[in-house]
Amino acid sequence: MPPLKSGRSRLAIGCAVVSMATAVTGHAWADPAPSFEALLERIGLTPATVEAGALLDAAEARARQARVRPNPELGLEAENAFGSGPFSGYDNAETTLSLSQDLELWGRRGARVEVARADAGTAGLRRDLATVEAGARLALVYAEAEAAQRRFLLAEEALTVTIADTRAALILVEEGREPLLRGIQGESEAAAARATLDETEAERDAAFARLTAVAMLPTPVTSIDTSLIDRVPAAAAVTSGATPQVRVAEAERAAAETRIEVERIRAKPDVRASVGVRRYEAEDATALTFGLSVPLPLFDRNRGNIEAAQADFRAADARLMGARQEAEADRNAAVARLRASVSRVTATDAGVTTAEEAYRLSRIGFEAGRISQLELRSSRAALIAARNAAVDARLARVRAEIDLARLQGRAPFGTSL
Repeated sequence: MPPLKSGRSRLAIGCAVVSMATAVTGHAWADPAPSFEALLERIGLTPATVEAGALLDAAEARARQARVRPNPELGLEAENAFGSGPFSGYDNAETTLSLSQDLELWGRRGARVEVARADAGTAGLRRDLATVEAGARLALVYAEAEAAQRRFLLAEEALTVTIADTRAALILVEEGREPLLRGIQGESEAAAARATLDETEAERDAAFARLTAVAMLPTPVTSIDTSLIDRVPAAAAVTSGATPQVRVAEAERAAAETRIEVERIRAKPDVRASVGVRRYEAEDATALTFGLSVPLPLFDRNRGNIEAAQADFRAADARLMGARQEAEADRNAAVARLRASVSRVTATDAGVTTAEEAYRLSRIGFEAGRISQLELRSSRAALIAARNAAVDARLARVRAEIDLARLQGRAPFGTSL
């Protein structure tokens, strides 16, 4: 290659590297996002928990209403008036003022109250489950945002290291100790690192936007200072208590069972009693009236509703059985995943330490001319991969802790809901 062309190529490579280096600048962040505990204190304001709370209020209101007895009925009836003959006027009329009341026999009111209480209890358990689910979602979104921020910082550092290695290679090219191809390769690696930085920045911004929406923050999240992915969860242990999902299924089964009794009671006659006063205009006299009304169950015996309630109970019983089986399997799997993730974090941290030392020695050897650029590139790639693997391992540990916390009905990392 002619010297002039070679010099221009080296100058172009150097300018490209310098432009990439100036692009790696720090960002001016606003105030950091609140800590996970601070956001968890506001979990009751999320749409899911507000909805569950409103449904609980509605169920409790229906339970109060179920205790109320039916209103009596007031009736006024006139007979033998405004007809023909002796009944042409109102002089021979009979006027009756009566009061009737549904007696609610056969335990009708008690069964109604029992069903309403069961529904209210189920709604309360659903509200608790919604709170646990909202806390788990918040923890996951928070951890993903923090991991995205850390990947972006690692990409920034990787670009800085790549540019530094490229500059070192250019010096060797200028000294004639390396061919020009090494400089071109360094420029390509720096461009790839810059593209990775742009990609991680977009992923970080998207994760921050999700955290802002889920946490219902008034201002966008721009950074996270309080770490969640670095926290070490408590020792994983299999618990024997029912999971929130199982408790909800148990409550639904109990409510379905009480509805069978309600439908059976509805098949019995609905007895109404009445008492009144009758006025006889012709005799200028009054008398009391008494009465009972009972429907005859000739056609409607409520068999369809009874069978439907029994079928609903069988379905609820099957759901409970499935929930128990899944809970046992999911709980054992969550404990195993959490233990494995803790070990993985330890292993990746050791890998980062080893990769950092290997890269440091490779850089020294490269500058001394004892190691080629290919070996330096390999050690740098191993360092970048090890650091990203450490972030992935921490995020996997958080996910395992979230899964176990959901099954145990608590907030992740021992925080309170």
